[in-house]
Amino acid sequence: MKAILICPDHPPALAALAESVPLPAVPLLGFSLLEYWLGHLVTLGAKDVQVLAADRPDQVREALGDGARWGLRLQVVPAPRELAPEEARDRYRAGDPAPWLPAPNDCALLDHLPCLPHQPLLTSYAAWFAAAVALMPHSVTPDRLGIHEVQPGVWLGLHAQVARDARLIPPCWLGAETRVEGRAVIGPDAILENGVFVSRGAEVAQSLVGPETFVGRYTELRNSIAWGSTLVNWQRDSCLRVPDAFLLCSLAPPRPVPRRARTAAPNRAPRTVRQFLTRALTEFVPPRGS
Repeated sequence: MKAILICPDHPPALAALAESVPLPAVPLLGFSLLEYWLGHLVTLGAKDVQVLAADRPDQVREALGDGARWGLRLQVVPAPRELAPEEARDRYRAGDPAPWLPAPNDCALLDHLPCLPHQPLLTSYAAWFAAAVALMPHSVTPDRLGIHEVQPGVWLGLHAQVARDARLIPPCWLGAETRVEGRAVIGPDAILENGVFVSRGAEVAQSLVGPETFVGRYTELRNSIAWGSTLVNWQRDSCLRVPDAFLLCSLAPPRPVPRRARTAAPNRAPRTVRQFLTRALTEFVPPRGS
């Protein structure tokens, strides 16, 4: 059976999250919005899926591949704008004799998670964070390797490492390859995406930390979405860049920069942080509950 997924365009309400990748490819508890939907369509019997992407379709295609990992025939189709489901049906389904999934799953707009149909996702940073918190109890699925609930309301991903004197207050979710140093406090309502490093004495509550983000020693995050050096207060809908890499920064390798855009004196603070983290890893112990 066939189905169509409509990627949202670049929503101004979530501009900080969609700077480097299209919003449907942004991870939410380790998987992107597109990955959640493709897995959902497979369970409904879909075999052939078209993804309509108005925002950076090449990046969407690169993130998904040909659909083989879901057992799908997958095609990413550039679209001039975000289409309403009715428009997409008229344009791509009308006259097609092949079997389709029944509505509304035949043509779905990715403005919510499939397991949370009544939970808005794209209207504000507060909505994105609320959806992430609501998703936590649904995070243990057969296609997710290594995630386990070490105590009620506390989930650890594959190879997550937590110091013995750190505190995990439910509900909280720590993704794969996360590192939490001693005396740090994670929770309640805290999400650490894959590859996050939380330094000694830091506190993360009512907050989401994006993948491969460094949270510095004794830094306190509350009511926030931290993504690299970007810090969003989801309550106030405000956004700022943190200039001090020892408080907050990205650990991801930098993307290649065209020669003419390079400066004579690049900022080397993130590399210094990475060297510090490499040495600090020796202080960690295996995760509790492993």
